[in-house]
Amino acid sequence: MARLAACIAFFCAMMLAGCSTTEPTWRSKATSLVEELGRQDAIKLLPQEYRNLLETFEHGEAIFHVQEDDREADTYYQLAFQKAELLRLELRLLKQKQAAEERRRALELAQKLEEERLMREAAEAELRLLKQEKYQAVESGRESASPSKPSVKESGQQFPVSYTVRRGETLPQIAGRSEIYNDSSLWPLIYRANRDQISDPKRLWPGQLLVIPRRFSRDDADGARRYSGKK
Repeated sequence: MARLAACIAFFCAMMLAGCSTTEPTWRSKATSLVEELGRQDAIKLLPQEYRNLLETFEHGEAIFHVQEDDREADTYYQLAFQKAELLRLELRLLKQKQAAEERRRALELAQKLEEERLMREAAEAELRLLKQEKYQAVESGRESASPSKPSVKESGQQFPVSYTVRRGETLPQIAGRSEIYNDSSLWPLIYRANRDQISDPKRLWPGQLLVIPRRFSRDDADGARRYSGKK
């Protein structure tokens, strides 16, 4: 581009010095188009074609200013103009191709980022599922585990001496179960036996292992019912 500017400036000076010579018809058209291609970075994008164009244009300049043969020079200016027209078309197509390639790369990058996001979310969901399954397996193991102590026999049926709290259960619900007391009003018996882990009888946590008292007197049961009726 610097070469072109220097060349044009030099020949313009020579043209002004020799005003008696008539300027060729195609010179101004070729000059304008060559400068336009230079501003569009043709030298960077299509260097070989642009140098060939400059050589043709400079040859016409040399004939016009040195040999002062405007007719012969105009032949080269016209040829330079035609080459410039073709080069401008090639440059336009090349830029369109580059723009399409940039859009394609941007789309691929967006798709890649979206795939990575979906894979990350799927991995997180799988991890949450594994944790949930592990938790459920632990809960199931606790519920199916054998009592640490043999249960007493009443009416030929074995009753558990411990119980694992399930989600949403309350003491009255536990006491009312047939294998526990079959009487929800006896829940204070369980509460008193597990004061070390139950701070509020209205709040239980899933997974708590409660001791179920089996040896208690009739007075203990009556007292539990009275306490239950007050709450």
